[in-house]
Amino acid sequence: MLAKLCTVLLALAVAGGAAAADKKRIEKAADLPRFSYKVDGKLEDIVRDDAKFKAFSREVRRDTESVLAEYDIADKAMLRQLLGMLVRLDYLEGRYDEALKDAARVRELEEKPADKLLSGLTIRAMIAAERKVGNRTSDAYKAEVNRLIGAELNGMSYDIVQNGVKEGKASAEIISEALALGYIREAMQPTVDKAGALSSDLAPALVNARYRIVAILPLKETLVGTYGTYLAAHKVEKADIWAARDIQLPPGKGSKPVNIAIWDSGVDTALFPGRLVNGADGTPAVIAFDKYSNPATGELQSIPADLRNKVPQLKSRLKGFSDLQSNIDSPEASEVKKFLSTLKPDEYKSAIEEINLAGNWMHGTHVAGIALAGNPYAQIVVARIEFGHTLRPDPCPSQELAERDARNMQTYVDFMKKNGVRVVNMSWGGSVKDIEDDLELCGVGKTPDERKTIARKYFELQKNALAKAFASAPDILFVAAAGNANSDSTFAEQIPAGIEAPNLLTVGAVDKAGDEASFTSYGPTVIVHANGYQVESVIPGGEKLAESGTSMASPQVANLAGKIIAVNPAFKPADVIAIIRDTAEKTADGRRTLVNPKKAVDNAMRKAA
Repeated sequence: MLAKLCTVLLALAVAGGAAAADKKRIEKAADLPRFSYKVDGKLEDIVRDDAKFKAFSREVRRDTESVLAEYDIADKAMLRQLLGMLVRLDYLEGRYDEALKDAARVRELEEKPADKLLSGLTIRAMIAAERKVGNRTSDAYKAEVNRLIGAELNGMSYDIVQNGVKEGKASAEIISEALALGYIREAMQPTVDKAGALSSDLAPALVNARYRIVAILPLKETLVGTYGTYLAAHKVEKADIWAARDIQLPPGKGSKPVNIAIWDSGVDTALFPGRLVNGADGTPAVIAFDKYSNPATGELQSIPADLRNKVPQLKSRLKGFSDLQSNIDSPEASEVKKFLSTLKPDEYKSAIEEINLAGNWMHGTHVAGIALAGNPYAQIVVARIEFGHTLRPDPCPSQELAERDARNMQTYVDFMKKNGVRVVNMSWGGSVKDIEDDLELCGVGKTPDERKTIARKYFELQKNALAKAFASAPDILFVAAAGNANSDSTFAEQIPAGIEAPNLLTVGAVDKAGDEASFTSYGPTVIVHANGYQVESVIPGGEKLAESGTSMASPQVANLAGKIIAVNPAFKPADVIAIIRDTAEKTADGRRTLVNPKKAVDNAMRKAA
């Protein structure tokens, strides 16, 4: 299943060359050129060895600069990505003036208020501190970095940057050499051993790993302290705009049942007694396919036998991650920090795969809890996907798998129609680049261009099948998460988020104050925004957990759609979308359209009267 739990003027300045009119226009991320780099030996050696990295970085710089010089790129996020690569290369090569210039260009391209303020903060401080103190390993250098970052932060609006600072602190708290190098060792090295080369899609991982080890890891305690001091001095919680907008439908007041499909990783239905739709044969309405796109059974994916005794620990670590993101000093947060910070190289693979598995396993239940809250008329239909959790793809993309995926998409939707579903939540996504990356990791395709062609073929099969499935169910409203890549989901060709359909509503994420989430993707198909930051819901077994992502924003809107239809089952998807959109509020910056559930349901009630 293609599913994962879900920038022109400045380019000219970098390239110093042709006018935009002479450049080839890039409208989709997949249209960018690919490059290949020969690798002999260990990728880790490139990261650690100065001479080997210099040779490698020279090639990466050449190709990155050529793309900026020769192509007119329509997407600011992609321009930020390319320029960000040059910033890190400049810094690692000691080209500090160039690094500062490129960092300033990245900052100009930032679109979110917090990103524009925080962009380049650390690299400016590191360069200034080294120029003043000289020795990057000295206590004086670390103290100067602390002073410079703190001074900049103190000049920023806490309301705007607090989420970003909390996330920065959490990242610093868990960084370790094992984390910086683990993916390279475990996922990428086997590919290089077989192919003897690495594509430009995966090459940035080496640059990022060296930057983390050389620049960030030595500042771990400094950054944790700097961010922590700033947060401790501003213990002001954001105002919650959502409590006043919330609406609960009272039971027994004339509303009608509404069936909502949770198209996700499965649901612990024992947590929702009496809320499961039964099929014509009296059995629970559940459809499931495993990660190989073969039919499966069960409302919730089972945990492998050898990991079942670890479930309490894995749940604790999920809570620890959540607490870290919220800057909550809890026993679970402390355990996660210690666990990841002291991770040994041979422990990386199992640790990350177990955490990925636990995250996938709890995902659908967490989403279901959000989608059903405050609506006693909502009933669940379970449409279960099994998401991959391993570092290397399993299964690898293939024609057969793509064809099964395509058939299954229609099978899922036919099942939903058969069981009277009116709203579907889809908190997942995938792109053509995801397939291309998996092909490389699997050793499929001799060149980047060959993989590009194969990936496009498989992707179009699945995209077209999904769009056709939507079209076959005009009375069902499909609600999709925008994605968590902080980029334009249309440029990236994310599906379902980037698909245009009259019965599809794509949702971006904001926090409890309505401020744009750092991770949320955006673009022309993103119609409304809902709370997706530290949203509390249930996970299998009944524990409560706060999670962040557009995965949490999407079911807020599915929830609202379910309430609107419960008020008046005659509403069609276009009616529901119109009510949600017309009662939402556009923010002054024009980037967010905040849903207002109370206004929307009140509007629906008036129309139904």
